[in-house]
Amino acid sequence: MVVREIRKNIYSIGVVDWNRREFDALIPLPDGTSYNSFIIRGSEKTALIDTVDSAFEEELISNIATLIRMGLDGIDYIVVNHAEQDHSGALPMLLELFPMATIVTTEKCRVLLEKLLSIPDGKFKIVEDGETLSLGDKTLEFIHAPWVHWPETMLTFEREDGILFPCDLFGSHYATSELFVSDERALYAPAKRYYAEIMMPFRTQIQKHLERLSEFDIKIIAPSHGPFYDRPEIILNLYREWVSDDLQNRVLIPYISMHGSTGAMVKHLSDLLIARGIDVLQFDISGGDIGRLAMELVDCATIVIATPTVLFGPHPKVAYAAFLTNALKPKARVATVIGSYGWGGKAVSDIVAMIHNLKAELLDPVYVNGYPDESAIADLGKLADQILEKHREFGIAE
Repeated sequence: MVVREIRKNIYSIGVVDWNRREFDALIPLPDGTSYNSFIIRGSEKTALIDTVDSAFEEELISNIATLIRMGLDGIDYIVVNHAEQDHSGALPMLLELFPMATIVTTEKCRVLLEKLLSIPDGKFKIVEDGETLSLGDKTLEFIHAPWVHWPETMLTFEREDGILFPCDLFGSHYATSELFVSDERALYAPAKRYYAEIMMPFRTQIQKHLERLSEFDIKIIAPSHGPFYDRPEIILNLYREWVSDDLQNRVLIPYISMHGSTGAMVKHLSDLLIARGIDVLQFDISGGDIGRLAMELVDCATIVIATPTVLFGPHPKVAYAAFLTNALKPKARVATVIGSYGWGGKAVSDIVAMIHNLKAELLDPVYVNGYPDESAIADLGKLADQILEKHREFGIAE
């Protein structure tokens, strides 16, 4: 990506990864991503904020060379908000090219950078929460934000122009040539998907960080993935909604059906819930985008995991979805399991054990032998009534 000026003497020098389709060998990237990096050129000193994935370090260096041709003398400080390699990967090469540069970061991040990238200890300036660094006519303030989404993370705020550089926080895996968000509707899904996959397990910590950020006069939010926000309230309001305890009157049913029995149970339960005024989203895991499943976990009040029995346990893909749900720790307040078996098994107990992190009330499962008969349909009706009663208690259903 070409060098572009965000505000006077503040430049975007990052790169767009148009073709990446998976992150951490886990997260689908249907829209690609970007690794944003920035140069802040003060009247006395110059700081680089965050680097890029090592696969794109040459493009980053080329962008810095463009600024050198425009009169940039060098780099005095390299601010590392987060040690993960998609943001720190180019750091070793930068230190080779600018050996006098000082790395500005937290103590926890220093430890991680030494372990992950073998950065020597003498290269660091450790900054405390709220500490500032003067570049002359520009001032950087550092905000410690542990567990967003690693324990060492911090945010950097450039005071004079009101630009927040939050690294992963408020980001989106979204490859675009646009510098700023122009279509809020187009970015909603990538931003929510990103929150669900990466930030949702830390929503209570993010609630506290949002409260603190309300004290700052933020005019631009420039995350390290995706386009920037020159209307910060767009993403701030979405995050306030997502991290809140508010729930939607919706039941999410991730499922797989091998021979039709579990599928029939899912259909029956869905019809029963819809008849009771509850929204339902069926999610067929066999061909579904697991990132979409993560998105739907953000707001739903109830999760019903539906599985057939494979040998003596749950279907492996359902087990994966249950494990992921447990890791993401959504705010759903009700959960249960439905499914079918042939000669026996422990599918229900296995799934229940896999979702132990959920702070949700577990309703009695419905687990049937073979195709659902009238007795099973009656049990599903009782389950639908229980879910409705809980949703009424939450104030989200009539």
